[in-house]
Amino acid sequence: MLYLVHCLDKPNAGALRKETFDAHVAYLKSTPIEIVLAGPILAEDEAVIGSFLVVEADNKSEAEAFSAGDPYAKAGLFESVHVNAWKRVRG
Repeated sequence: MLYLVHCLDKPNAGALRKETFDAHVAYLKSTPIEIVLAGPILAEDEAVIGSFLVVEADNKSEAEAFSAGDPYAKAGLFESVHVNAWKRVRG
């Protein structure tokens, strides 16, 4: 099943995001979870303010565990994280 992982950064967390970026990318490359789509969420001025992923997992608990294991999450970067089942209709 597909799950949306929508994460918004804490205010003024750009330095923490930069510090943990390499570990985050390594985690995404090494996870057994299939990442269908992934990328940063941008503000109007194109500053990064969060992360958005579509992942394929067996259940919501697995998707939540994947999200919690992200070095960004472990470092306390996110103000909020939402994991929801998603049904692809197009694309």
